[in-house]
Amino acid sequence: MSCFTKSNLTRITPARALTAAVVGTALALAGCSTASRPNNDLAADQQILATCDAAAPPAADIQLDGSGSSSSDAITEERFKAIESIVRTTAICSGRLRVSVFSSSSAATNIIIDKSLHLDGATDNARLKKLPALVTSSMAAIRSGYSAAATSLPNGGSDISAEYRLASEWIGQLGAPYRLHLYLLTDGFQNVGFRLDDKVISKQAAGELANGVAVPPLPGASVLVAGLGRISGDPPSSEMVDGLIAFYDALCKNASAAQCVSVTDYTVAGR
Repeated sequence: MSCFTKSNLTRITPARALTAAVVGTALALAGCSTASRPNNDLAADQQILATCDAAAPPAADIQLDGSGSSSSDAITEERFKAIESIVRTTAICSGRLRVSVFSSSSAATNIIIDKSLHLDGATDNARLKKLPALVTSSMAAIRSGYSAAATSLPNGGSDISAEYRLASEWIGQLGAPYRLHLYLLTDGFQNVGFRLDDKVISKQAAGELANGVAVPPLPGASVLVAGLGRISGDPPSSEMVDGLIAFYDALCKNASAAQCVSVTDYTVAGR
């Protein structure tokens, strides 16, 4: 049961598929099927809670590509739906949330929200009953802050690989016991330092290119790159998207992350 739907451009083996059953698999997206269910669906939230790893609560670092190529109301709304699911699961598991927008460099990054998501209460049910209000307030802050954060970024470039360093610095600041779950919501078309937007590259060439990109080690982390090839204009060819998937898979592997998933869609499914 995939959290992010697989388009005909995406190739994911069963072993790499995200499931809605286990929090702490590739990206702590156990709750990613929750975006459309009623906020009072206590039983479903209890199922997610049962899978939380109390020894390693999630540090969800959601980084949104603010470059013009993926700038459209439809894509933004797809991202918000995915973010809401991540927020819900992170809150259930008493994690930390950071949401930011980036463009041409790690310096060209604006943080929208950075806070702990903690539910107070004497029992699990008492805490979970407070979940809808926390999700609603968090999403309101993210939605209201997004436009200003995105429009104030410099135009003309997208440096996606630089965001790995910011994620590494953030989890280093948080320290134990958090486990990093990095979500890069991007079309994948980097054009700063090297270009992924001007030609089709083979899987071999994508791997070689990734080997030349400096990324910090992210041991134990899970990394999701979602939205590859999703742009506001005419869609790229399946061959170009295959190259993007191969590149980001290789880049994640080079960061020594525990789990790597690269997909084309943001759409929440599996409901």
